[in-house]
Amino acid sequence: MSLGTLTCARPDDTAAAGRQLAARLVPGDVVLLVGDLAAGKTTFVRGLVAGLGGDPGEVDSPTFVLVKSYPVTARGVAVVHHVDLYRLGDRLGDLREVGLEELLSDPRAVVAVEWPKDAIAAWIPPDTRALRVRIEVGPDDARRITVSS
Repeated sequence: MSLGTLTCARPDDTAAAGRQLAARLVPGDVVLLVGDLAAGKTTFVRGLVAGLGGDPGEVDSPTFVLVKSYPVTARGVAVVHHVDLYRLGDRLGDLREVGLEELLSDPRAVVAVEWPKDAIAAWIPPDTRALRVRIEVGPDDARRITVSS
């Protein structure tokens, strides 16, 4: 089910789209971010963190550390776990080493996963709302952001 599509001309617009989605998030939600390199996934997460009452200045890509967590204060969400699986394969053992299973089960968190792997579907609790955010770069460098459940 599509929740909407919008076009963002600048990085600030991509962050604003993240803030808009944050207004709909509750503890336990999982946001799966799909897009090419440099499409704006981390910029979108900055907006999520800001929209949930955290400091967007703390957000940077977790590509090399794989997981970063940011304290937030809005609507019962205490933390945003920001995960980047770009460098990992789809093997459950690799994903387990990152602690992904525990992060996805954190009842006080929103989990944002860049480069999600199919294998994580088994770890998302059945009552969890998972949203897929697809960010596509257009020929004019604008971003087309589609959110679906």
